[in-house]
Amino acid sequence: MRESGYQFLEAHTDTNDNSAPTLTPPGGPTSAGPGFMGSTAAGPVVLRLLLFIVLMVVFSATLGTLAALGGLITSSGDLTKSLFYSELTKAVGTLLAAWVMSRLEGRRLGEYGLPWRGGQGKLFLQGAIFGIAEIATIIGVLAAAGYYSFGSLEVRGASLVKWTVFWAAVFVIVGFFEEYAFRGYAQFALTKGFGFWPATIVTSLIFGLVHFANPGESWPGIIGVMVVGVFWCFTLRRTGTLWFALGIHAAFDFGETFLFSVPDSGVVFPGHLSGAVIHDGPAWLVGGTAGPEASVLDFVILAIFFYIVHRMYPAKPDLPPAGATLNAVSAAEFAVSVETPAADGENQRTSSEA
Repeated sequence: MRESGYQFLEAHTDTNDNSAPTLTPPGGPTSAGPGFMGSTAAGPVVLRLLLFIVLMVVFSATLGTLAALGGLITSSGDLTKSLFYSELTKAVGTLLAAWVMSRLEGRRLGEYGLPWRGGQGKLFLQGAIFGIAEIATIIGVLAAAGYYSFGSLEVRGASLVKWTVFWAAVFVIVGFFEEYAFRGYAQFALTKGFGFWPATIVTSLIFGLVHFANPGESWPGIIGVMVVGVFWCFTLRRTGTLWFALGIHAAFDFGETFLFSVPDSGVVFPGHLSGAVIHDGPAWLVGGTAGPEASVLDFVILAIFFYIVHRMYPAKPDLPPAGATLNAVSAAEFAVSVETPAADGENQRTSSEA
């Protein structure tokens, strides 16, 4: 069974004790100790989430201001440079906020969805393959129906290498920021207080609504963003980490913006690969002003992806009951767990079944 870093419990046994195995969080009994910072009651959970949001905004705003004072972020001039540093400051600000919360809660930073250990690169690459396949399938169908034309190349040679690397880096940063902000600490905290799926609904709704700030966004596009948010939460539940979601997020945006050179959440950025054109057609098919991500084709593909991930990463078995024999669980194994609210405010953990 894989150790995945998102809310794990390890079964520790004492060979001199015939009692049932005790379950302790990673990092030992001191991890997420009792009190306000370890409570699963709704009030403390919401307050901790609000603290995280405040920290994230303060850190991001501070770093953004420093970047602007240094001329890295401007309202004119090189907008792609400003985009890079704007997203970078938000990503670093989010990471710093999560780090502070990990210190306050007595947890490892990796427990919030992005553990740094062997095997995570494979999940990222798997996600990236899914992301490229997703946008390529949408564009392929539109092209076959006569609604998409690739056009001529707009970048070549050294410029091609430059923009490929640039957009790959930008969207890894964007993916990290959005995944960690919405499905990192926020998902973790809300899951502790309300359960995984209620937390998923809340984070996905908010994730969709904040995209209204993007020019050209539409209601079908917003709904699509919410649905993909639920899917990325599903991959978190099944794989135990956000690396798969980060890979698919970054790769889809890279393919949409650079490879196929079409609107991304209603925005067409400079430095794209070709002079691609999405021809006039029914908005439900071509995506309207929001771009292909608002196409009904994406909803169909995501439904297929749900099934594929379900088959690739089956739901983990239940943890053994408290009275189970020692043979029921190996001390070397880890089980993904989802912390659910307990009536008495104490931590109560159940296995990550889905």
